[in-house]
Amino acid sequence: LELLRRRFSFITMVLVNTQDPTLEAAASARTTLPDYVTTPNAVFGDEGVQWRYGRAPDYTKTRKVWREGKKMSHKAGSLEEIVENLVKNWEVEASFKTKLDDWRTVDHAKYTFSVNGGPPQTGEHMLKVGTYNAVITPNEYYSPDYSDFASSHKTFKRMMPTFAWEVLEVYSGPPCVAFRWRHWGVMKNDYVGFNDKGDKVTAKAHGGPIDIEGVTIARVDDQLRLQAVDTWFDSLQMFRQIAPDGVVKKEAKTDNRGPEARFDEAVAHDVKLSPEAISKLHSEVANGKRAGGCPVMMNRE
Repeated sequence: LELLRRRFSFITMVLVNTQDPTLEAAASARTTLPDYVTTPNAVFGDEGVQWRYGRAPDYTKTRKVWREGKKMSHKAGSLEEIVENLVKNWEVEASFKTKLDDWRTVDHAKYTFSVNGGPPQTGEHMLKVGTYNAVITPNEYYSPDYSDFASSHKTFKRMMPTFAWEVLEVYSGPPCVAFRWRHWGVMKNDYVGFNDKGDKVTAKAHGGPIDIEGVTIARVDDQLRLQAVDTWFDSLQMFRQIAPDGVVKKEAKTDNRGPEARFDEAVAHDVKLSPEAISKLHSEVANGKRAGGCPVMMNRE
């Protein structure tokens, strides 16, 4: 009964925040909401946590792309904005906080993530394989089986330096939040990845947009922390936009090196650095010996 009472109180507060136009009501409700649902940048200021590259990432460019390219302008304090902020902070934590205990946006005891009706995966699984590998199934363009956390982020962040995200619609409020979302960016560099056969796949940059949509149902607790996240989207939609004419270059797998080493060699000629130099840069950034971020692992959602 106490849990139901707290949930009802919290949901009522959210609805008041959404529906009451008075500044006093909005200000009162926002002061009692967790910061990770009132601003998309809440977790950047977290101290005493383990960041993947020694410090919090810089999302300035992606936030700018979001402001300039979003389809929706949600009212401040609305349920749509609350959900959008929650997911944005969760994405930062999932991508850049290396200890699950440091994630403030999830209920650690219950958190799971699943894609397209697949089996629920733990937060530790996502930390191990990476956010891209956790949501993309093996296909003719890309396969998590031939990519690890580091190489997967290099593949997509190099190709698309900014990948903005927004909530389009929210269909239901807490504790079971259903919403439709959009993820978009521009293909500025060649796509280089490894497919379900282990072959290297290259698609030339076309400089055009990549724009995908999906639906998520998320169960949250009385603090609006994520407990179970179920997402549905067509992952091939992105790859069809990467190679709109279906023209890609495929090279058969010829060695058994790890995915990060293979990726570094694949992009070496483009960035005019040797694979060894690229690998050294990654290590220096990860160990805190180099500031300013990695030239291939650009920080953004």
